[in-house]
Amino acid sequence: MDKDLKKFFKSLVEAPSPSGFEQPAQGVYRNFVGDYADEVKTDVHGNVIAFKKGKGKLKMMVSGHADEVGLMVNYIDKEGFIYFTPIGGIDYSLLPGLKVDIHTKKGSIRGAIGRKAIHMMERDETDKAPKREDLWIDIGAKDKKEAEKMVSIGDPITYVAGLEELPNDLVLTKATDNKAGVFAAGALLKYLSKTDISVNLYCVSSVQEEIGLRGARTSAYGINPDIGLAFDVTTATDHPRTNKKKYGDISLNKGPVISRGPNINPTIYDLLVETAKKNKIEYQISGDPRGTGTDANIMQLTRSGVATGLISFPNRYMHTPIEIISFKDLENAIKLGGEFIKKINDKIDFIPKL
Repeated sequence: MDKDLKKFFKSLVEAPSPSGFEQPAQGVYRNFVGDYADEVKTDVHGNVIAFKKGKGKLKMMVSGHADEVGLMVNYIDKEGFIYFTPIGGIDYSLLPGLKVDIHTKKGSIRGAIGRKAIHMMERDETDKAPKREDLWIDIGAKDKKEAEKMVSIGDPITYVAGLEELPNDLVLTKATDNKAGVFAAGALLKYLSKTDISVNLYCVSSVQEEIGLRGARTSAYGINPDIGLAFDVTTATDHPRTNKKKYGDISLNKGPVISRGPNINPTIYDLLVETAKKNKIEYQISGDPRGTGTDANIMQLTRSGVATGLISFPNRYMHTPIEIISFKDLENAIKLGGEFIKKINDKIDFIPKL
């Protein structure tokens, strides 16, 4: 992966963007796609839409969601300790001992998530995951009055940022769900920057996916695309204590994952597989027997319906501060998406047939 793309990826994952507070990451996306898009705009919901004009009539929406899971300040006690509520799906057993940043209007405040020390726990407490109300954030305030000068109710909270490259093209960081998808949507424009395409392309960095696919709903309604393609992560099963008979066989470094099922238009699925084979792109297949929990779900159901596809990146330890994905899988997903888009023209019929 070239230096500019790595810089773009690092800037995205390090920018705080829990659901409803995505603008730091959206600023990174706007700055990058501005060099490759014909037009960039932000809608009232906060979705950033980068447009590349095509020669044909069809419109295609590509989406990756910018929001990450996080926490929110909801109570400050008299001693100045801060209690929180989740933004998105959080495993509370992972939180004790973590450093976090509370994002205020004046800047970020560093804190640590505390829990009663193991020496003070009763025997039955040590075997149980903590409840949310058993955890707090310590920002060093001496009392409630001082804490309230530093933070406010409703301030968003994220895991402390950081990125480390591991062997075998792997990268460890927070929020690859789904900064990886935003990265792919932006990198796609760079990949196609010197290519004339038929389809009118709208690459969207959407908001609020983690709390109900909300940004994809409003942006898709406004764009009214004929075709949709979502980039998102999917759970990798190449680690201990995973039942592949239940969750399938999905591995890092074995290529992007092409989804197949009722959320996916059959013509788009066939074209993605054909494109991967023709361009010798390693890929994996995921069988998804219902609507996926991605922007593809919403795009498909927009207005009178959209022909939709989904390309995913295997992700270990999703919704934790140490998600691991593969740069190799990301690069192959961008190539797959780019070569697929080159195939789209006004003559393709996306209506399912026998």
